[in-house]
Formats: sequence, structure tokens, C-alpha cells
Amino acid sequence: MLEKSFGLLYYLKQTKNQKNENRYIYLRITVDGERREISTKRQWISDQWNAQLGRTTGISEEAKELHSYLDLVSVKVYRAKTKLLEDNKPVTAENIKDVLIGKDEKKFHHGSISTS
Repeated sequence: MLEKSFGLLYYLKQTKNQKNENRYIYLRITVDGERREISTKRQWISDQWNAQLGRTTGISEEAKELHSYLDLVSVKVYRAKTKLLEDNKPVTAENIKDVLIGKDEKKFHHGSISTS
């Protein structure tokens, strides 16, 4: 069954006791209103982030590398979605997250997709 809505959003999240301007970048996967979050394990400067686009505002080499990395993570999400469809598994935010982090490999019968 195909989902009615599907979305990906990268956003910055401040952790407790974090004093500097860097924030961790998280990916929010939304399927039919159900949301799950995954840390990309990357950080970026909060005042150089476009929240609407979910991307950096810079054009430095570091910014370009981060864009490429986030694009790669997005591709892995779409691959996980395709794998669920091919295996006739429900496409839910939780199931996509499980595939990405390698949780319930026995349940899905395939390897994890590393996001690091």
C-alpha cells in the first residue's frame, strides 16, 4: 500500500547544556502524519542554517560537503522506502527508521543502511 504523504526535513536541534552555536542536524521522516527523527551525527552553526530549506546558507567547501552528505542520507531513505515496498512491508516512518538504523534486521531480512 502506498502512503498518502511522505516528507523529509533536516533541522537543527539544540541539546541540553550545549553552549556553543553549533547544533546537531536531525532528519525528520513523516509518513501519513507519523513522524520519526534520526540524528545525522553532524553539526552546523545555527545562524548559517535555513530552517525552511533544511540546508545551510553557506557556499563554503564545508557547506558543500554537508549538502552532499545530506543528499546521500536522503537517497538512503528513499532506498529504504523502496525496499519496504519491494518486500510488501508497510511504509511507515517507524519502519523506514528501523531500516536505516538496522533495527529489527530479522524482521525485515536485510542489512542496515548506515547514515554515518
